[in-house]
Amino acid sequence: MPPSDRPTVAFVCVQNAGRSQMAYAFAQRAVRERALEDEIDLLTGGTRPADHVHDEVVRAMEDVGVDVGDRTPREVTFEEISESDYVVTMGCSADDVCPAGWGGENRDWDLEDPDGKPPEVVAGIRDEIEARVDALFDELADGT
Repeated sequence: MPPSDRPTVAFVCVQNAGRSQMAYAFAQRAVRERALEDEIDLLTGGTRPADHVHDEVVRAMEDVGVDVGDRTPREVTFEEISESDYVVTMGCSADDVCPAGWGGENRDWDLEDPDGKPPEVVAGIRDEIEARVDALFDELADGT
């Protein structure tokens, strides 16, 4: 994908199978609802992506009407990260994702990994991600 003049927000984790997928899905919704499609680009990926989105994440997102069951975790490249204006990591030890080479702003949300957690814990993580994405897009909307 060629670089654009629009800011890019990247949601990055190690496996790209839980937290970053939820954040990306909520960000896609925020972009649509706020009519920012022509103003902000979104990206998600992992440093060592899993084979599939965690089942408990798929179920938790279904509970709020968001389908992530057809998504496949993907590897994020150094180039994608370095060209992103905002890189949001999820509190995972993404050692391969060193902020030293980034041109943009890094935010670490320090969220618990939902993999293998009971539904009520995953729902709490999901709700925290949704609130953080909404707050981020409130901030970005004010600056666009």
